[in-house]
Amino acid sequence: MEVGQQVRSVWDRLSARERRMVRGRAKCSPDAVLRGRAKIVLSLVRGNSPSKVSKAGLGSASQVYRVANRFVEEGPPGLVDRREDNGEPKVTGEYECQLLVAVSGSPQDYGHRRPTWTQELLIKVLAKQTGIVISRTTLSRLLKAMGARLGRPKPIVGCPWKKARRQRRLRAIRRMIQGLPKNEVVLYVDEVDIHLNPKIGPDWMLRGTQKQILTPGQNAKRYLAGALDARSGRLICVEAERKNSDLFIALLWQLIRDYPRARRIHLVLDNYKIHKSGRTQLALAAVGDRIQLHFLPPYCPDHNRIERVWKDLHDNVTRNHNCRTMSLLMGEVRAWLRRRNSRRVGDRKVA
Repeated sequence: MEVGQQVRSVWDRLSARERRMVRGRAKCSPDAVLRGRAKIVLSLVRGNSPSKVSKAGLGSASQVYRVANRFVEEGPPGLVDRREDNGEPKVTGEYECQLLVAVSGSPQDYGHRRPTWTQELLIKVLAKQTGIVISRTTLSRLLKAMGARLGRPKPIVGCPWKKARRQRRLRAIRRMIQGLPKNEVVLYVDEVDIHLNPKIGPDWMLRGTQKQILTPGQNAKRYLAGALDARSGRLICVEAERKNSDLFIALLWQLIRDYPRARRIHLVLDNYKIHKSGRTQLALAAVGDRIQLHFLPPYCPDHNRIERVWKDLHDNVTRNHNCRTMSLLMGEVRAWLRRRNSRRVGDRKVA
């Protein structure tokens, strides 16, 4: 007798209550595996062959036969998952802690020369640490449960200053901002490069396809110097074809014009050479004490709030862009900056 006929024979012997229970599991069981098995049985009961059930997407052919045979042997109880009878789970709390420590580090911490983790290497290292060997499926489930993800590391440069000196400088800047009089302003200052050749970054695309970005080939650059108001979030920018002292000085004059009533303008910025050049010192001397510079410790971009604005600029404009000329690209950059500032003004009005 074919397996489909055997399933229908068992189905005919079931009570009305048992049939309702199987239909209910196929329709609304919270267990997706149990729901799928019940759907396979109902499909076979309707006269569909195992191959047709498999082609309908309810499971592989071997799975259809396995579910049918269990139903024939045990009836509706044969559809229930039996993994709870497998005994104590292999994965323990200690194993999860060791996995968390390993993922936070590098294979080189465990004597391997490879700098990045693979699932196979994690299983091998954890087996040596705990004596427990698990499958890749179990490891994938554990990684997902603990919130681990496959991402891109962030490249950084270590600050050459000692920690105490770095913290003193950062605390001094924070105290200056917190105790700022109303007639003074603080702005975070930095420069950003705009490349005609687009920055390539991740994007959504269909399986089996890869988007293509047509690049101009010969690169061109423009530079922005920006100042982010710490109170209002407004961004003031100037642009130039070269990244030199003239660019920074142009920003200083723009700030003088935009804040005519400010008794003093405090600028928090990095140690780039154009911020300390001789020409810059002459420009600062010309405005007296109206502008005061507060230099961050070297290589501490996370403490300059304008860096996030530049990231948003790249995410929204320059990454994967299709502008063929620099004038078109700079038009998009200016439009995004205007929209950003207009949103900030609108937020303040609502507040």
